[in-house]
Amino acid sequence: MAESFGSDFKRFFGKGLAILLPTAVTLWLLWQALGFVYNNVAQPINRATRLTVIWVVPQVTSEEKLPSWFSVTNEELALARANRDVSQGRISDSALRREIRTQYLSKFWNDHWYLNLSGFIVAIMLIYLSGVLLGNIVGRTIYARLERLITQIPGFKQIYPHVKQVVDMILGDKKMAFSKVVLVEYPREGIWTVGFLTGNSMRQIDKSAGGTVVSVFVPTSPTPFTGFTINVRKEQAIEMSMSVEEALRFVITAGVLAPGEDVDPSIIQSNPDLIAKLASEELDPDKADKD
Repeated sequence: MAESFGSDFKRFFGKGLAILLPTAVTLWLLWQALGFVYNNVAQPINRATRLTVIWVVPQVTSEEKLPSWFSVTNEELALARANRDVSQGRISDSALRREIRTQYLSKFWNDHWYLNLSGFIVAIMLIYLSGVLLGNIVGRTIYARLERLITQIPGFKQIYPHVKQVVDMILGDKKMAFSKVVLVEYPREGIWTVGFLTGNSMRQIDKSAGGTVVSVFVPTSPTPFTGFTINVRKEQAIEMSMSVEEALRFVITAGVLAPGEDVDPSIIQSNPDLIAKLASEELDPDKADKD
């Protein structure tokens, strides 16, 4: 009984981990990204906003019209000077008044927690505006020149290109775009494998291969998001007349659902793992029926 429970526990624990882990990791990454923006962009904006208020408001508003939480009376000024440490040196009344107002504003800011969101909103708008300005042709050209300059900095040039590749893969306009479905002989001659053409390979390989070489991503079943990247001669990658979605469905089902063919229901019934995939988001049952 204990052995049966142990095997069931391992099996279901593994399934639960496989289901929950992607969600947990995604939420953690999003939380870390939000925390980075808040601590490193929003908070400096909040500090700059408070500093601006301290300097600008007294210049444009008379002392009588200042809010109570911002106004500093002569009695408060005298009390603050009396409590000030002598070792800090003498300070003018205007400078001391700014110190007191800074404390008052910080307390008011902390008592109204939603004010911290102002810096976060400004940070989001700044990121959006950066995308607008750098997203057009002129902006991309200017930023590309700036990138070429900063990538010459020692230390920076060893890290930046790799970070940029990862960010472009996740957030860029071309996120692992598969242009065509191709057929290649892999892993050896006589074995035909479905792959996705990702583009031209490194030009250094062309000379060794004796012709133009292309990169092909060969997915694995039943998770086509992992696989191998191989380099083959362009003429050896045979283009197939099927969509990327059809090829992915073919890989996910380990060839059970072939494009353009009717599938025997008994095959599906004898494959419980396939049924689970048909019920998941990895495979759309409606599209499978159409095939």
